Amino acid sequence: MKEIVVISGKGGTGKTSITASFAVLGGEEVVVADCDVDAADMHLLLDPDFSNPEPFFSGELAVIDQDLCIACNKCFEVCRYDAVRIEDGRYSIDEISCEGCGYCARVCPDEAITNVEQNVGNWYRSGIRTGSKMVHARLKIGADNSGKLVAKVKNEARKTATEMGKEIILVDGSPGIGCPVVSSLSGASFVVLVTESTMSGLHDLQRVYELVKKFGIKAGCIINKADLNEDVLRELHSFLDREEIAKLGEIPYDEAFTEAITNGSTIVEWDSSIKERLEKCWATIKQLTGVS
Repeated sequence: MKEIVVISGKGGTGKTSITASFAVLGGEEVVVADCDVDAADMHLLLDPDFSNPEPFFSGELAVIDQDLCIACNKCFEVCRYDAVRIEDGRYSIDEISCEGCGYCARVCPDEAITNVEQNVGNWYRSGIRTGSKMVHARLKIGADNSGKLVAKVKNEARKTATEMGKEIILVDGSPGIGCPVVSSLSGASFVVLVTESTMSGLHDLQRVYELVKKFGIKAGCIINKADLNEDVLRELHSFLDREEIAKLGEIPYDEAFTEAITNGSTIVEWDSSIKERLEKCWATIKQLTGVS
């Protein structure tokens, strides 16, 4: 089984649109995992049925039992996150500020405070319009622990691929270099880096590839909107050559991308010259990963 993870150093490079295009090109043979759980939007292009919803619990939240609270103020004094609120002599916990450390519960003389596990979102194993499955999630507003939710999505995608006898897991990772990206890269067979020919695109590509190198994973790069800046494009090629990153392809700026997305379609299903370029990219990725 091969796990292909698509990431970018910054948002707005076209990462998810390209990943969805690969999912369409792969069809029934590809199990999709949307690991961009903080801003999941693969569902806009792959039309999942949101079947089999499962709650995801992670982290803890302090809760004050008002019947036991004696308003001694000890919890307020020790909380370093300013999560304890006092209103008309009544103590409560601000859910957004609370880090679930449990210190307030430890100092409470009447055991009025307990820590409860949080439901931070739901995850799904959905059927999608390609005839395959997609594992994805919805993180609640303000919820933390997205790295753990990414790990859950990936593990369930692996189980699904095994059950279905599929050879490829296609992962849409988060942009940047944070915890969700680290979790997305764990266990990957190949990384597709999506960038653009802008200075921010170049710098963020260099930054995210430093993370990829620490995992020792083979990588290839797609340069989207490659015709925006010829000078930066040359610098991108120099960086890819220097780091021995496979050049998967270049995609010119094309408003057809926006038209396709507006119509709930991927660019490879649209009347566009980009379709052939992405087909070649997908063929190269399969060749580099040894997928038949």
